Amino acid sequence: MSSPFLASIDMGTNSFHLIIVRVKKDGSFKIVDREREIIRLGSHKGEGLSFITKEETNEAIRRLSSFKELAGFYNAEIRAVATSAVREAHNKTEFKKTVYDTTGITVEAVDGREEAKLIFIGAKKALGLFDKKAFCMDIGGGSTEFVLGNNGEPEFAESVKIGAVRLSKMFFPNYIITDEAVKACEEYVSKEIYANPKLKLNAKFDIAVGSSGTIEAAASMIYYLRHQKPKKSSNGFTFAFDELKTVTAGVFNCKTPEERLAIKGMEAKRADIIPAGLIILNKVFEIFNLQSITISEYALREGIILEMIERKTSAAN
Repeated sequence: MSSPFLASIDMGTNSFHLIIVRVKKDGSFKIVDREREIIRLGSHKGEGLSFITKEETNEAIRRLSSFKELAGFYNAEIRAVATSAVREAHNKTEFKKTVYDTTGITVEAVDGREEAKLIFIGAKKALGLFDKKAFCMDIGGGSTEFVLGNNGEPEFAESVKIGAVRLSKMFFPNYIITDEAVKACEEYVSKEIYANPKLKLNAKFDIAVGSSGTIEAAASMIYYLRHQKPKKSSNGFTFAFDELKTVTAGVFNCKTPEERLAIKGMEAKRADIIPAGLIILNKVFEIFNLQSITISEYALREGIILEMIERKTSAAN
């Protein structure tokens, strides 16, 4: 391996994440730098996440150029993976070409199942799920990924088109909470989950695991409720369904994003889309009969890194 540094970019629907790691001789890695930028793709035009506007493309290029510059400082090889907003966009090919022509970054638009598998690779490493039966979920901006892992291997890996940005656009276009919108959103989430026959709704497992934005945001608010201070790390943090219901009720009492900013532990840049995210999370608890969930700080971006390391190791051998 010419450089010990690798960089992964998670081009999500709600945000872009960069991590840069130093790979050790034993194949493990240490994160040495990271960046996160809120950028919403496919949320300004058309139905669903069907079109990435010129303004969104320009913003994406600006953020990716900044990421590339930082990765260049470490001489790190970059792998950029895009999720639902890019894979669903009618102008996906044009978007990817424009990004490559401008930044030199090749964008991989992975399908939902591949995304779910990469997330599971990250969560498995973070929580040591190699010998457990684990139900894993990750609520993104455009989709929610589900994996049932058994002894480190997925029994199923599925993606459902329910995400915090997508459902906000559909049911809360002005980010104001109404009883009618909540009810319609809840019904839609249930319908979409039940419509996927490959999700084993009655599956038995040892641990339920959650990663990424909405779930970490819920964990932050619950931690504040318990301890009256912000959490430093969420990896391994576990919360119960009753605690989630308490936090959700508090969020739903704040009808506007401005009111929601006053909630302790609320991430300012998520105050607008958090209602839709919490509806998804509550419905998953209910439908899959979860009692509690444990946070994995590793998700897609760490899964990308681990797969890069594995590929390099295989090529070397």
